[in-house]
Amino acid sequence: MSPLGAEIAALIRQNGPIGVDRYMALCLGHPLHGYYRTRDPLGARGDFTTAPEISQMFGELIGAWSAYVHELMGRPDPLVLVELGPGRGTLMADALRALRAARPGMRVAPQLVETSPVLRAAQERLLAGTGAAWHADSESLPPGPAIILANEFFDCLPVRQFERRPTGWHERQVGLDPQGGLAFGLSPEPTPGLDADGPDGSLMSVPTAGLALMRSLARRLCTQGGTLLAIDYGHVRPGFGDTLQALSGHRFADPLAAPGEADLTHHVDFAAHAKAAQAEGAAIHGPVDQGDFLAALGLGARAERLKARANAAQSAAIDAAITRLTDPSRGGMGSLFKVMAVSGPALGPLPGFPAA
Repeated sequence: MSPLGAEIAALIRQNGPIGVDRYMALCLGHPLHGYYRTRDPLGARGDFTTAPEISQMFGELIGAWSAYVHELMGRPDPLVLVELGPGRGTLMADALRALRAARPGMRVAPQLVETSPVLRAAQERLLAGTGAAWHADSESLPPGPAIILANEFFDCLPVRQFERRPTGWHERQVGLDPQGGLAFGLSPEPTPGLDADGPDGSLMSVPTAGLALMRSLARRLCTQGGTLLAIDYGHVRPGFGDTLQALSGHRFADPLAAPGEADLTHHVDFAAHAKAAQAEGAAIHGPVDQGDFLAALGLGARAERLKARANAAQSAAIDAAITRLTDPSRGGMGSLFKVMAVSGPALGPLPGFPAA
């Protein structure tokens, strides 16, 4: 058992089973043993690869998108450009380069919301000289109109899970098996107030942390202006099923096997997040498939420009990156990943999304 696993087991022995949301929060954010506190999880030596790490084209297109949206916002000076969970800083660096190419002399105030000391150090190295500022959460961001980027961010925010039984929806918990290992179980009492209709045995995830953040950001956008661009893997319609998963060494793993040693994520419920934002008065754009979004922003043309200056090996790498980013087959990033924008009601239409 991992050091964090032993600590969680001791906690359960003392206080009883814990919810999946608390388990996720401990696995990812524990101050000593949390997954994101102790490592750089990206790339071939890590556990997963995100779109910005696949190709510079991804971040450049997001930067070009931001330049267009900046115009729609009335050119606030400086542009407050926020990224939530910015990885190594690759997306921000590529987006800033594209922004400054599109708008020479434009002032940008990069703001990064990051809790990992390891990743923050990588971001500081990459973004040195850009005027970037760092925040532990979104509450300390500077006021005013902002473009907020969230690529593969909402999927790692803790969720609560519930299983349907004849007596109602019982919360899924992490407890101990007879041998003292971690095991999933159910609260003996149903959770009051859950009236979703589902068959017996069905599992429902409620992204409590993500919905709370979405409501907060939507209120900001409605009162101060700007937009949130969320890119993540998930589904556009509500449904049942267990999408909680662990990744280790680019392979799926048992979420309970090694707490703190594997990434924990879930599929984002875009419908629930859109509903939360709309309840605060925000406008929703999309969601659309990532492949369609990137194509609408000119991924093909950008690739051809890069290939015009590339050798054969570089051209092949560009083609391979396009395939990875836009593959529409089952499980491919092009269709599995969705893109949704949230804005104040007066902003739009936005590039990359069908007109309402």
